[in-house]
Amino acid sequence: MSLPNHFELLATDGAARTGRLTTPHGVVRTPAFMPVGTAGAMKGMHWREVREAGADIVLGNTYHLMLRPGAERIAALGGLQRFTGWGGPMLTDSGGFQVMSLSDLRKVSEQAVTFRSHIDGTKVELSPERSIEVQRLLGSDIAMQMDECVRLPAERADIERAMQLSLRWAERSRRAFERAPDGYMLFGIVQGGDLPELRRTSARGLIDIGFHGYAIGGLAVGEPQAVMLSMIEATAPELPSDRPRYLMGVGTPEDLLEAIARGIDMFDCVMPTRNGRHGMAFTRYGQINLRNARHADDPRPLDETSDWPSTRDISRAYLHHLVRSGETLGAMLLSEINVAYYQRLMQDIRTAIANGCFEDFRNKTRADWARGDIPAR
Repeated sequence: MSLPNHFELLATDGAARTGRLTTPHGVVRTPAFMPVGTAGAMKGMHWREVREAGADIVLGNTYHLMLRPGAERIAALGGLQRFTGWGGPMLTDSGGFQVMSLSDLRKVSEQAVTFRSHIDGTKVELSPERSIEVQRLLGSDIAMQMDECVRLPAERADIERAMQLSLRWAERSRRAFERAPDGYMLFGIVQGGDLPELRRTSARGLIDIGFHGYAIGGLAVGEPQAVMLSMIEATAPELPSDRPRYLMGVGTPEDLLEAIARGIDMFDCVMPTRNGRHGMAFTRYGQINLRNARHADDPRPLDETSDWPSTRDISRAYLHHLVRSGETLGAMLLSEINVAYYQRLMQDIRTAIANGCFEDFRNKTRADWARGDIPAR
């Protein structure tokens, strides 16, 4: 069952792709990295900074928002974009991953997942239909089907059971989404753990159901990077070339670069802000630990060639002082520095693909990371 396509593929270079995804709240340039605003806020950053850093789209978490402040309340206040002040495109996950990862007391059945809220212990039932209802109340531009994610490593029987259940839930999610207004999108999620044949079976089943876009889920859950990349290689060729492809929960700059080389268009991860809160900066020199004493007397910025002011103008010595002193400003500055780096990386990748020089860009970027940070003073 085909759905309208809101994705335009603009250029390819090898398997790498650049395109444009049109949503009710704006255009998303791909490849795109979505910063994660878990509970309707970007930790340590104002939405203005997220926008200025170059992000076209952000992610919200259905699980957290439906528990607090509640989907019905957000809907009454005008939807997630108005409620938060972001105003631009938003994707919401289905809530299933958080149920599996945060709730110790949960029960998975054919009908739904029941769990205890991590906030107050209230018993909650989340079905594919309720997940879609919540996401529609939130008003996200892109909703995700409900699925079951199995942590790796796992037994084949467990992986296959979860994959087949996710396919049945995908069909129910698709039916529940049928009354959504034009322009809003629903993505299916490929499961299958670290087994290529199950990944291919899942992808083909989702295509038969029909979605606006397709995500690869159940990765970055403890498996080595080589396994993740091999699952992308097994899955991406099965997915329609004219629809967006989203790798969920990934990852490091290297993960993004390698996944794009294998045909992925969209990503999300908490790493830029989480690592920033722990004193880590992402730069063209790789990851830099500002807790390290080598920075204590260094007046140089993280990268004097950066176009982001905080990366270019603030001294390493000051960032080191803020981090070691536990000052909130340190976490805020490093979070914005990291989000800006991720967005700059995406922009440079889009340009490289459009100009037909992605492989040269990939090799140079990896060489810069391998060379490492500038020598200490």
